[in-house]
Amino acid sequence: MFIKILGSGAGGGFPQWNCNCANCRAVREGKPGFSARTQSSLAVSANGVDFVLLNASPDLRQQIAQAPQLSPGPQDGLRASPIKSVVLTNGDVDHVAGLLNLREAQAFSIYSSGRILNVLAGNRIFDILVPELVTRVEFPFDEAIPLRGAGVDLGLAVKAFPVHGKIALWLEDKSVAGFGTQVGDTLGVEIIETATGKSCFYIPGCAKIDEPLKERLRGASLVFFDGTLFHENEMIEQGLLGKTGSRMGHVNMSGEDGSMKAFEELSVARKIYVHINNSNPTLDASSKERAIVNAAGWEIGADGMEVTL
Repeated sequence: MFIKILGSGAGGGFPQWNCNCANCRAVREGKPGFSARTQSSLAVSANGVDFVLLNASPDLRQQIAQAPQLSPGPQDGLRASPIKSVVLTNGDVDHVAGLLNLREAQAFSIYSSGRILNVLAGNRIFDILVPELVTRVEFPFDEAIPLRGAGVDLGLAVKAFPVHGKIALWLEDKSVAGFGTQVGDTLGVEIIETATGKSCFYIPGCAKIDEPLKERLRGASLVFFDGTLFHENEMIEQGLLGKTGSRMGHVNMSGEDGSMKAFEELSVARKIYVHINNSNPTLDASSKERAIVNAAGWEIGADGMEVTL
């Protein structure tokens, strides 16, 4: 199985277009140890030819241009794409807006929960994806579903499961408890290579690591996990936003309830943070926070990073 990180940043990317925080200034100025990042997405293939996207970033057109594997080859017809399906883990703008880049009457399949597919159905702009060509598939939870698209079996299966999280910001209802969040609004997925049984987990948004999630991930070969914030109050302390990590629906890297602590006992072979916010001090490769993360056995994901299982 071949996996490529297309985008490792959180919503807004890095640098964010209107952000003048220390990190964003540093990457604009080309300071050593800082790398620009587009918004969160992975591409996965069993054969190196046909791909599934895990989330569709607003930066998808740029990401495709930077990943030769995702462009038509000289052997293809006038209209063709290696992208055969898309799996969506929530309805956030940074994970669904890129679907609009996949218009132009191209066949592929979209897989997600009923809750997330209803988000697409409720916004007519997504009807630009021709229904006769773009199939929308609701997957059941905890069942390995073969991935297909454009008449092609990808040799991969997806097993989706709900995780703690929050409904997309643009869908929040502040008049009700939990802002209207329901099961199925935030998902994790296991992508399985059907020929070998090898698999990896992709969980770019998660508000809490509970015991069922720990048991699911225990002994995994590879986990891509929510790395939005290093600590709970970093957005507030930097004067960027008056919200904690918990209010945003993301577990922090550090702290007793953080992901580094939770993963200590899980014996995961390889752990990579993705969906990293521009406020996160680990974006500085020379920071003490980066050293802490690395010492805990974690990698900071980067655009273009490739992994083979």
